[in-house]
Amino acid sequence: MIVKLRRRLTLLVIAVLVIVTGGIIFSISFVNYRSIDQRAQSALRVLAENRGVRPPRWARDDLPTGDLRAGETPPEAGDPPARQAGPGGDLASLSNFYTITLDGDGGVESWSSDRADLYDDEQVQALAASVLASGRESGRIGTQYFRLYESDGAQQLIVLDARLERMAAQGVVKTTALVSGLACLLLSAGAWLLIRQMVKPVQEAFERQKQFVWDASHEFKTPLAVISANAEVLAGDIGENEYLGYIRSEVRRTDRLVQSLLTLARMDKGTVRAKLERIDLSKALLAVALPFESTVFEAGRTLALDIPDGVFVKGDEEMLQQLAVILLSNALKYSDEGGAIRLSLRQKGRGCQFSVHNTGQGIAPDHLEKIFDRFYREDLSHNSEVAGNGLGLAIARNIVEAHNGRIHAESEPGKSATFIVTLP
Repeated sequence: MIVKLRRRLTLLVIAVLVIVTGGIIFSISFVNYRSIDQRAQSALRVLAENRGVRPPRWARDDLPTGDLRAGETPPEAGDPPARQAGPGGDLASLSNFYTITLDGDGGVESWSSDRADLYDDEQVQALAASVLASGRESGRIGTQYFRLYESDGAQQLIVLDARLERMAAQGVVKTTALVSGLACLLLSAGAWLLIRQMVKPVQEAFERQKQFVWDASHEFKTPLAVISANAEVLAGDIGENEYLGYIRSEVRRTDRLVQSLLTLARMDKGTVRAKLERIDLSKALLAVALPFESTVFEAGRTLALDIPDGVFVKGDEEMLQQLAVILLSNALKYSDEGGAIRLSLRQKGRGCQFSVHNTGQGIAPDHLEKIFDRFYREDLSHNSEVAGNGLGLAIARNIVEAHNGRIHAESEPGKSATFIVTLP
């Protein structure tokens, strides 16, 4: 139980760290690529306004007016700021771009670029065809952003190649993923150590509880045996009477409780292990269910068996029969007057599944998981007088877990309850 708790807490922390790490990587990637998209569209808009001519360097916000290329002249005082490119001009001057003039049939009539050495006619023609096929006036194909517009009666296509910017963004994302991944691993390791230390006191308390149950169960056996022996002696001396009957009844009930506690204690200590071998579960369940029919009949209930032949499973026959007895006894206790009990078995892949169903008040949804806890009994008026110590289903769960299986309960409150066991 403690191991499961530690594992679940660790997995929960790791899952949170992975989600947070993934969210950080996604956010950075989204912001970077969105920024590139926005800047590229802004640059294309500026280029279209300037008819595919790159704004002169003095029109950029990030360069002083004294940093000019040969042939460029700064604006005269009072000139209108029509060529002040703004944010789009920055990217237009940082990225390669080319202008394509399309003919009436959608073919490339001519194209020009300040870096003509990076492209050839086939690449330009392929991109133009892709843009026309998309039916959009602006957008992105691969790493190239485009804008289609009319100029002097001809279709012009401006393409901005942002491969360098997108490669830089990919580098940032990869670096972030690497750093975040390492941080996630370190934090996961730290969380595992911290959870281990946090759970340690609980584990020690649980171990002490199991030791107490073991010691107390053994200590109870001797006085119970003495009380039972003395009751027999008194019965021989004074004869049977109702008080001796009470003593014997309570001794038997307490002895059953002690035996259940000892069974759980042995399972906790690992002294009782399932001997897994191939068994015929159909025959094993029938061997338990058929003698149980008379008990069910005397209680005024009916028992139906749905057990096909030849269902084999790898398990401990004696322990699985004990499991079936616990579930059938539980169904008999909590079935209604004249109710029905059904034991079913089905092959499921390489394993199998069997269930015990009974009509009655059923189980409230809030109690479906708790009923497998030790000493837990659903505190409802319909079962407050039903004999039991709340250990049967706890033992059943231990048996199922020893077979690496799963047990759970399903219920229709006020109608029925079903316990389902799945074995691999």
